[in-house]
Amino acid sequence: MEEAHDWYRALSAEDRSWVGMVAHAGIAAFIAWHADPETIPPIAADVFGSAPRELTRSITLNQTLDLIRSVVDVVEQAVPRIAAPGSEHTLREAVLTYSREVAFASAHVYAQAAEIRGAWDARLESLVVDAVLRAEADEALESRVSALGWGEVHDIVVVAGAAPPGSGTEAVDALRRSAIREGVEALTAVQGRRLIAILGSVDEPLRTVGALAHLFGDGPIVVGPRVPHLFAAGRSARAALSGLGAAPAWAEAPRPCLADELLAERALAGDHRARHQLLERVHRALEARAGAEETMAAYLRTRSIEATARTLFVHPNTVRYRLAKFADDSGFDLTDARDAFCVQLASAYAALPDRR
Repeated sequence: MEEAHDWYRALSAEDRSWVGMVAHAGIAAFIAWHADPETIPPIAADVFGSAPRELTRSITLNQTLDLIRSVVDVVEQAVPRIAAPGSEHTLREAVLTYSREVAFASAHVYAQAAEIRGAWDARLESLVVDAVLRAEADEALESRVSALGWGEVHDIVVVAGAAPPGSGTEAVDALRRSAIREGVEALTAVQGRRLIAILGSVDEPLRTVGALAHLFGDGPIVVGPRVPHLFAAGRSARAALSGLGAAPAWAEAPRPCLADELLAERALAGDHRARHQLLERVHRALEARAGAEETMAAYLRTRSIEATARTLFVHPNTVRYRLAKFADDSGFDLTDARDAFCVQLASAYAALPDRR
């Protein structure tokens, strides 16, 4: 095996020892079966029972089949020496029959290992999603993240929407497969009526989630802000869940929608972080340029550039310039009804004595 297979030489001494034991067990089981060919041997137990389950991680199914071929070649070469005169052909046929059964048993062992590993990974995935939603960035999360291979995944967003009708397992699997096709990593879980996805390696959140939107149920889909790594994903999750709860207040909300586009609705729903973020955006823009605050206030009262210009005794082009700069600084265009509503709400919150 060392001469024929490079992968065997690369194994650790312990793994090579286990492979040798499996090969010897296979030959011993064949001898016992050949002595009583009417019996149907429990091949998986006889051949693979001595090996630890972890061996399926060190050696692939293809490598196991290479091992079977090598053992069969050695036994076939020994047939002339060990077979009774005249029974060489019968022994060769028995070797081929048994090797076929061992190959089928190998596939069964690997399928079982994959099923167990898949079930364990699904449980870990669900625990990680739950920990992110609870903002529990502790040592347990670090261990689970490492086990799932997410330790080096960056550019993460949390997506929240309604779960589709039917099996939660099917919804999770479909979303994960589609995410892979989009070139992103995905941890997914169905929690009650919600389908939650943590997406990694995301360059364009709205484009990526838009390609996955058909896998969610009816209703809004909200995308939290992008964060650098999974241990900061609690912030993205809070915003996404807050936005999902507040989205019905904006009937024309796009699908999917960024959580930051729902700051006004989230603030109205009692999200203090969203209220603070909304106030900060408007306040910074008002502080950035002279005349911004009085222009904003006058325009919100009149909703007219000309009327605002008359109120402030300035040229209408001056009003247009100030509104354009306010839009650049805050992201809110006061000539748009939706953005004007957000700014007016921020102004109302700013006027309240309690701004927490």
